[in-house]
Amino acid sequence: MSEPEGSPTATGAHQRTPGAPELAAAAGVFALLADPTRLHLVWLLTRGESDVTALAAACGAARPAVSQHLAKLRLGGLVQHRKDGRRVVYTLPDGHMRRLVVEAISHADHQVTGEPWHD
Repeated sequence: MSEPEGSPTATGAHQRTPGAPELAAAAGVFALLADPTRLHLVWLLTRGESDVTALAAACGAARPAVSQHLAKLRLGGLVQHRKDGRRVVYTLPDGHMRRLVVEAISHADHQVTGEPWHD
């Protein structure tokens, strides 16, 4: 099966059949993203870096709850953080996570709206 022109494809090691360690790691990613608030936070980070206060406001959750969710995502390696004065700014570490979340939300949008599926 060929990929549509212009779509990102896996290269090198990413094309081989996954073993038990890769499958377990991927399942861990999905487990962390299974919480709607955590998924919303990661989706917000696909749009650019942000601090806890802005993320809490954008997702409508309490700041302490957002901090706890971000801590879980950070421990799972799904997000990174850096200090900017007194603020803690969060980012996504790689394009894989960005594409995974955008595609999952796009898939859900088709399910919710009934828009036809496409490649």
